[in-house]
Amino acid sequence: MSAGKSFYVTTPIFYVNDVPHIGHAYTEVAADVLARWHRQAGDRTWMLTGTDEHGEKILRTATANGATPQEWVDRLVESAWKPLLDTIDISNNDFIRTTDARHEDNVKKFLQHLYDAGFIYTGEYEGSYCVGCEEYKQDSDLVEGTGEFAGEKVCAIHSKPVENLHEKNYFFRMSDFTQPLLDMYEANPNFVQPESARNEVIQFVKQGLNDLSISRSSFDWGIKLPWDDSHVVYVWFDALLNYITAAGYGYDEEKLASLWPATHIVGKDILRFHAVIWPAMLMAAGVEVPHQVYGHGWLLVGGEKMSKSKLTGIAPNDITDTFGSDAFRYYFMSAISFGQDGSFSWEDLSARYQAELANGFGNLASRTLAMVTRYFDGVVPAAGELTPSDKAIADVVAAAAVEADAAIERLAIHDAVTSIWTIVDALNGYITEQEPWALAKDPANAGRLATVLNTATEGLRALAVLLSPFMPQATQKLWSALNVEPSLGALTAQPIREAGKWNQVPIGTTVGALEALFPRIESSAE
Repeated sequence: MSAGKSFYVTTPIFYVNDVPHIGHAYTEVAADVLARWHRQAGDRTWMLTGTDEHGEKILRTATANGATPQEWVDRLVESAWKPLLDTIDISNNDFIRTTDARHEDNVKKFLQHLYDAGFIYTGEYEGSYCVGCEEYKQDSDLVEGTGEFAGEKVCAIHSKPVENLHEKNYFFRMSDFTQPLLDMYEANPNFVQPESARNEVIQFVKQGLNDLSISRSSFDWGIKLPWDDSHVVYVWFDALLNYITAAGYGYDEEKLASLWPATHIVGKDILRFHAVIWPAMLMAAGVEVPHQVYGHGWLLVGGEKMSKSKLTGIAPNDITDTFGSDAFRYYFMSAISFGQDGSFSWEDLSARYQAELANGFGNLASRTLAMVTRYFDGVVPAAGELTPSDKAIADVVAAAAVEADAAIERLAIHDAVTSIWTIVDALNGYITEQEPWALAKDPANAGRLATVLNTATEGLRALAVLLSPFMPQATQKLWSALNVEPSLGALTAQPIREAGKWNQVPIGTTVGALEALFPRIESSAE
């Protein structure tokens, strides 16, 4: 993507019947890394996140807790969901709630448009409904229950029995969009990614789509249909619209035109809503479909998907309180191939923190700046004649910047980290090989020592820029210690696609003290 283009990225809006766990935070961090990278590349970037606050599950949870639905969602949003963004250092541009007037009012406009165009009709529906998913389930979505639910059909995701519902509802003519969706998938192979997600969606749609029930009349916690206030809109039909109501649909068409279409980062369990129902809704309304839907894998703990209901949920601050937000962000973006399932363990986190962050990156930065301070009174020296070893470092940095940007473009976040980390490994190997501490013992080697430390300092400058979207706090500490902001500008203003250019640190810059990037942890969490 060339600089200056628009990049609008979204997380799902998270259901607020409970507090967030690291599965939610994983999605937030992935979207945030992409947003930060594109901002530093000079692209017009907008990141949206938020909360989904309507539906029967919210109503039941609120009632069980002795609160009204609005009181319940207000409490959770302010006490849990917004604080999550600070806990893991998210740089979102907007936060939308489905109880916001800007959302509710413009959902009604969208619905009325579809109704007037003949895409919505009345009918009756009977089927198996999972309150946890807020979704009618096909037989293929159900499994045999175990334990207290033995002998019953349960939701494959929530492991709880479904309810049989029979209601008079309003329906969206989704069956009209079977072929248009298939044509769109064929014309735009990258619309659904990764490839496994694309194949799943295509096979599902090829079976033929049924019309979708989009209203409920058995409860009233939701957005009322503008032509029939005895019905509220189906929570998913409501929630999906957040991506355009936040972007200006119905009230700021200029903003919508500047932001839309979006790249949606979602968990694979909600892939069909985003890759099938959502584009069909937009086609019916005459609105451009999203740029891309990317369905990442699940976080597994003990072999099970992260879930509060299964007691595998881990709160993000359980990790950040010990390891910090940068380590949280780095670990989940590097240890798991984005798009695939990944297993979390405290042991793996602790080992990677020590080996890759503390010993790898942190020690590299601290010893390089310490040697500049010790041998050159903190002043970055000019390089002399370059040897093949010095030139190799410059080549590694240049290649890493190009490869990382290409990886971000295809949303392979883990590959971007791997590319950048080649600089860490190369610099550590270079310093070990060149032995600047040995060079410093003989004044005749002063020129060579200057070249080595100039090369290492230049590598740190590139690392600070390239790792900034992943570890904003540690890289800012490094940038401050390099003391290049007076000459080069703020870290977040550095053009990230040009990070591989060499000789950017001004000769004569006086470096400062470096605060420990990844302090030693005496005992890791269990």
